[in-house]
Amino acid sequence: MTSALGTLDWFIIGAYLVGITVVGILSARRSTRSSESYFLAARSLRWPTIGLALFATNISTVHLIGLASSGFSTGMVVGNFEWLAALCLVLLGLVFAPFYFRSRVATLPEFLENRFSAGSRTMLAVMGVFGALFVHFGVSLYSGGVVVDELLHPGSAGVDRGSIIASILIVSTLTVLYTVLGGLKAVVVTESIQTVLLLLGALAVTVAGVLALGDSATAANQGLVEHLQTRTRPDQLSMVQPSGGYAWYAMLLGYPVLGIWYWCSDQTIVQRVLGAKTERDAQIGPLFAGLLKVLPPLLMVLPGVFAYVLFEDRIAANPDSTLVVLILELLPPGVRGIVLAGLLAALMSTVAGALNSTSTLVSIDIVKRLRPGIADQGLVRIGQVTTIVVMLLAIAWSTQGDRFGGIFAGINQMISVLAPPISTVFLLGVLWKRGTAAASLFTLVIGFALGIAVFLVDFPAVSGAVFGEYTTATAPYPHLVGQPMQLITHGLGIGFMLQAWWLFVVCSSIFVVVSLLTQAPDADIVDKFCFSRSTVTEHQKWSISDPKFLSIALLVAITVLYVVFS
Repeated sequence: MTSALGTLDWFIIGAYLVGITVVGILSARRSTRSSESYFLAARSLRWPTIGLALFATNISTVHLIGLASSGFSTGMVVGNFEWLAALCLVLLGLVFAPFYFRSRVATLPEFLENRFSAGSRTMLAVMGVFGALFVHFGVSLYSGGVVVDELLHPGSAGVDRGSIIASILIVSTLTVLYTVLGGLKAVVVTESIQTVLLLLGALAVTVAGVLALGDSATAANQGLVEHLQTRTRPDQLSMVQPSGGYAWYAMLLGYPVLGIWYWCSDQTIVQRVLGAKTERDAQIGPLFAGLLKVLPPLLMVLPGVFAYVLFEDRIAANPDSTLVVLILELLPPGVRGIVLAGLLAALMSTVAGALNSTSTLVSIDIVKRLRPGIADQGLVRIGQVTTIVVMLLAIAWSTQGDRFGGIFAGINQMISVLAPPISTVFLLGVLWKRGTAAASLFTLVIGFALGIAVFLVDFPAVSGAVFGEYTTATAPYPHLVGQPMQLITHGLGIGFMLQAWWLFVVCSSIFVVVSLLTQAPDADIVDKFCFSRSTVTEHQKWSISDPKFLSIALLVAITVLYVVFS
């Protein structure tokens, strides 16, 4: 295996990181003039930018490294997270985006206050900061560290924490720089650039994998498809599995709970929709992102399956190195540097988006409510300070990234205990007119407490195991070295998808019972914030650019893909 990147590759990586930082700063030199400019890009974003930014915020190194790793360890079934996301983006575009845009809120906690109460707003703001810190920041930074570690120590059985921490500090410093100076405008500009480059890089890896697999098949006197089928594990190429952590019923029940929180009610994601110029931009942007989500299973998960066939022995001890091994082995010098620079810059974009959303939550939902008379520039300054403080906390948390037995499993384990109460409150709050303020607050508080309890039981530092991800010899499981892949089912013994579902059932029960026991909301609140047919732009003429038509087209495309790959 290649011992290190060449000089050209390292030069490209360094130049690109500096260049994307400069672009981020220059793209929003006037963004600090007002809080709306800083936190919402002066509500000037058009649908292409929104769609690209939504995709880039989601697809950072966590996905690129984690999806390839899971493709190697588990198979194509993890691609369900991408195709099912399109369904949630349709829900965002058709149901939630019109409410968010028409209410002109700056944050989702502010929307929740309009629908329910100030208490719900405070609770959601706290949960939003918690989610950004532990979900968007920590695991994302760790994934970037894994990339750098593999470049510095290719082929090693473990990870060098020193390399990971050093890379985290470098990336964090650059990210904070343009996020503090440029706000949301700087974030979405860099994210848009990264989406294009990441997809091109992923395509390059996929094509190189197909070519290498073709050579391997020829050497074995087999056809490409036959070679792939005979060299992979049972069900590794299937998107639908009958049992296990990613069984079809677990995906069907659990993913909507995760997806509604992540795509429809998480400030880090939805802040791009809040900055839309028009309602149409707010609706079509998510649908465009849903179209882009068709690509990751083909360009990011499938290469992990190729790696299992081509480099199984080399990667088995550290599945998180899958993508880097493919890049170093299959791509020529120069191209490797460009692709790897895109990986690290994508990390910067994702973390920058989370930083901006966190500073927005703290400034608008906490500080402004405590000090209503604070000057606009004061809010911007507090947002900038918050960015730095939260980044320091995220760096500390990111050092625990190797405790989950897999990057993708780690991030979804955290989401599965955070999402249920938030998804319950937003979904039932918008779709059910009888939902009350008391029900919202009770659900958020009790659901959050239950989620923390479940997480602590399953966190490796407490229970010594995670579940929902196949593993071999990753750091937390040295006893599995040389053993067949198996599904870890200690702790509660429930995969994270079903965990999310059962917590959602509990939270929904709390919401319904408390709502029925308390006074119904006022009619004017119901009229403004509960779903009706007119919410889906009923007044617009039917056309190919109508959000309803685009949503149907996207759903048909996803259905066809499932038929083909089932």
